[in-house]
Amino acid sequence: MRNLIIILMLPLYFFCNILQLKDLNGKTKIAATSTLSKNAKIVYLFFKVEKTNSGVEKITLQEKKIVDGKLKSNPTFEEGEGNIGDFVISMTDAGGKEIMKQLVEDPLNPSREVYTKDEISRNKISLENAEFSVRYSHSAEIQTVKIEKITSSGKKLVFTQKL
Repeated sequence: MRNLIIILMLPLYFFCNILQLKDLNGKTKIAATSTLSKNAKIVYLFFKVEKTNSGVEKITLQEKKIVDGKLKSNPTFEEGEGNIGDFVISMTDAGGKEIMKQLVEDPLNPSREVYTKDEISRNKISLENAEFSVRYSHSAEIQTVKIEKITSSGKKLVFTQKL
């Protein structure tokens, strides 16, 4: 009985290996992934934010990188979602029409977890300067980045720059 099972399993084993090799050598899959990587790009914007003596934040765009790839999901932002101190990053076209919006939690006052023997708690840390980044799918329409800070009286424009 054992010999019969072995004899029947060997052809199945070889058949499965041949199918795997056939899939690896398939030219249609390689062509599809190469065209995807040629067309899809991700843009990374790296910012630095500093507190000035007057208490106002100064934001500078440090670097812009464009790499091949595709985002698995685009970040979404609902209008009432942010807290005071958070930044709302808007990407607009040349006419000022908003193409996409993202929320960045307050980089100057990040929340960190603190572990003690008995519990885990979250504490806010106040920083003088910090860095943050934003990523989005590349689009030729996006011409300008605008950063607004959420305050108790509404949104305050703190940074605008053409890309």
